[in-house]
Amino acid sequence: MKMKNLIIFGTRPEAIKMAPLVKEFQKNTIDFETKVCVTAQHREMLDQVLSFFDITPDYDLDLMKPNQNLYSLTGDIINGLKPILEDFQPDYVYVHGDTTTTMVASIAAFYSGAKVCHVEAGLRTFDKNSPFPEEMNRSIAGRVCDYHFAPTITSQENLLRENIAPKNILVTGNTVIDALQYSVQKVNGIEDEEIIFLKKELDFKKRIILVTGHRRENHGQGFVNICAALKQIAIENPDTEIIYPVHLNPNVQKPVYKLLVEIKNVKLIKPLAYPAFVWLMNKAHLIITDSGGVQEEAPSLGKPVLVMRDTTERPEAVDVGTVILVGTDTEKIIKETQELLDDTHKYKSMSSLHNPYGDGNACQRIVEFIIGLGKSENSETVK
Repeated sequence: MKMKNLIIFGTRPEAIKMAPLVKEFQKNTIDFETKVCVTAQHREMLDQVLSFFDITPDYDLDLMKPNQNLYSLTGDIINGLKPILEDFQPDYVYVHGDTTTTMVASIAAFYSGAKVCHVEAGLRTFDKNSPFPEEMNRSIAGRVCDYHFAPTITSQENLLRENIAPKNILVTGNTVIDALQYSVQKVNGIEDEEIIFLKKELDFKKRIILVTGHRRENHGQGFVNICAALKQIAIENPDTEIIYPVHLNPNVQKPVYKLLVEIKNVKLIKPLAYPAFVWLMNKAHLIITDSGGVQEEAPSLGKPVLVMRDTTERPEAVDVGTVILVGTDTEKIIKETQELLDDTHKYKSMSSLHNPYGDGNACQRIVEFIIGLGKSENSETVK
């Protein structure tokens, strides 16, 4: 009898990291019946990823709406998932990371009696307000889940300290590396509108600094500080070009456009779909970001990363040296960026370090683990 999998996600970062797992399970139709449910906590950005990876959801809650808040989103997800879980009756439900979808779907799956599997499990900052609400989302999911797919040894150790049984934890590497390896190959062979636009817009004779920023904890003065740093970096380094795909959130847009729109070698553009973003990461000289996913992806492309956060649930990259934490301290952002622009030895040593987040085989390990569970359950039944 086939094992029934339901893979649930709701945002663009989750979709990128779950897409290769969907693909890996869909290859095996002998052991599995696999269905995909999206909450569409994010809509347009999610759809871009689904299209790129050729994934058609079996269930779509289509929840994104104007002025969305955590209270209504939480209620809408749990009520939306109830009939789906009752209809499909999955054996295993897979959630990813630390979004509101992750937390709520894990609880709903627990209520349904399914075994709950957490992909990218065990990340912790040990500060419930940083990042908010992600730290609590993943911690709650961690209490509810039956099986924990930890991307690194550090994540595994966090789970063991929380008294999760070792047999229920598998260190897999991060699925984002699986996605990246697939994507880099694919984007080199496509010419979509955004990639054509970037080729025209950017001066590749200059060193490209790619910036992304969206975290709630950086809203307000944090973004003012970040923009002040970017302004000075651009003015003092006319041989560089800063490109910043600006998040649609008004709390991000307002300070960014106010402080940076008139700087000649700063390009403010709309958020990019995943294919163009991967293409641009590969072309960048260095990356300044507050994104968790970019911290994991960029080292595989040999790109040094400055992280605009004071804490990170991804300490492995800091320990190895592929990323540097700069927070939202204007002077620190300027100092570390300038060093990477001026110091060839430091740049080369950072860009050549081994990525601690995996080898691109995380999804294969997860599928093999679940097959093993199925075999052990069958043998128990026979006894």
